[in-house]
Amino acid sequence: MSRRRRIYEGKAKVLFEGPEPGILVQYFKDDATAFNNQKKGVITGKGVLNNRISEYLMTRLTEAGIPTHFLRRLNMREQLVREVEIIPLEVVVRNVAAGSLATRFGLTEGTPLPRSIVEFYYKNDELSDPMVSEEHITAFGWATTQEIDEILNLALRINDFLSGLFLGVGLRLVDFKVEFGRLWEGEEMRIVLADEISPDSCRLWDIKTNEKLDKDRFRRDLGNVEEAYQEVARRLGILPEGGPGDLKGPKTMQ
Repeated sequence: MSRRRRIYEGKAKVLFEGPEPGILVQYFKDDATAFNNQKKGVITGKGVLNNRISEYLMTRLTEAGIPTHFLRRLNMREQLVREVEIIPLEVVVRNVAAGSLATRFGLTEGTPLPRSIVEFYYKNDELSDPMVSEEHITAFGWATTQEIDEILNLALRINDFLSGLFLGVGLRLVDFKVEFGRLWEGEEMRIVLADEISPDSCRLWDIKTNEKLDKDRFRRDLGNVEEAYQEVARRLGILPEGGPGDLKGPKTMQ
């Protein structure tokens, strides 16, 4: 296989130069991090599962009218995506008190929120991804007021769609993180959903038992991390062919 130029490597994915201008190959790793990269580990097969889960969810969102950077899955660990200018914000949508929200406000984890809450965090590991306001975002030029409005609208539409989708397979969408980018087509620009949607970026609880089926199992040393990711894929009907035996996938490309 010919070598491809590495464009960017993050904590869970690598972006490679694609087959044509404006297209990238997104490779999903098994590496896992938590607490702003302070805790590190490997979840065997996570990259394979997240590739399949994100493919499924991005496809469903596209069908629902949400613009995304996703094009198609290539193989067990790779997918083709459009190259976008990433807006340096992590957009978190919360439906139930959990994680840092519960800690900050002294809420009992699992308490339903009066309405969905959208939070913005500046995407910078060295600064521990600080929470920011719309004033910060516009003052520092990360996004315009119009772009913020579009991001808020898209984030809430994504929340409505995914909440219903997961509810249908017995899962509660507690909260999730998404990223957005600017997709340029000539002189035209539009905001699209980028990155991924998977158990790495969502809190997913079993609707009956509140069992956590997401990266919190890694964060909190709850065990059975691989099994939790497999269960999400199984409920969505997309467990890789051959089951867990396929989960190691190909070796990471250099």
